This record gives sequence, structure tokens and C-alpha cells, in this order.
Amino acid sequence: METNRQKKIGSVLQNDLVDILQGEVRKNGLTNLIISVSKVVVTTDLGVARVYLSVFPQNRAQEILAAVKSNAPLIKHDLSQRVKLQLRKVPNLSFYIDDSLDYIEKIDNALKGEENPIENRELLEKRKRS
Repeated sequence: METNRQKKIGSVLQNDLVDILQGEVRKNGLTNLIISVSKVVVTTDLGVARVYLSVFPQNRAQEILAAVKSNAPLIKHDLSQRVKLQLRKVPNLSFYIDDSLDYIEKIDNALKGEENPIENRELLEKRKRS
């Protein structure tokens, strides 16, 4: 259960990280690429922040994640310059790909298509009797 403090710090970090990452995309002239920060979860000791990124197009997600991870110290420095009046210490950043939208899309496609387990019971795994 997240405390109010964790939620507030997470939202501050999220807003500033969006500005930093999208600014880098624009500055480097990368076209047809969207990076958004879908969620930031801060640990209870405020030492680590897990940052979940959504990347479009999805096929470049691992490439972008590797680039962001390699530039994590620079991103943290840039972030610390932005939040220096709000936070005493900036948490360490760990980046992950947010695949929740892909998961939802996969479920929607399964329900719309031929692989609907509600209509076709043969697709469900059979329980084994012991």
C-alpha cells in the first residue's frame, strides 16, 4: 500500500521524467517515436523509483529501454536539477517496459476472434483428475 508521500513523489518524478525523455527525443531528432512514463512507483524508504515506460512503436521498446538504462545517471542528474527544491535526495531510477496495454489488446483480440474461450470451450485447458 503506497502512502500519500510515495504517491506525491511518484507523480512529481513522473511529470519531470516525461519532460526529460520527450525533450531528448525531440533534441535528437528521432521521428516516429513516442516515449511516455505510464507509472512511477517509489519504495517506502524513498530510495528506489521503478519507472514504467510505454514506447510506441512497440518493436523498438527493447532498444529504447537499453538506451534509457545506459543513460540513467544522466537522466537522474537532469531530474535532480529539476526537483532540487522539492526533494532532498533523488531516488535511484530503475526502468521497465510497461506491457499492460499489450496484455489488454491481446485479451481483446482473443475475445473478438476465433480464439474466444467463452464461446469455444475446447480452447480451455482440461483439468486433470488426480
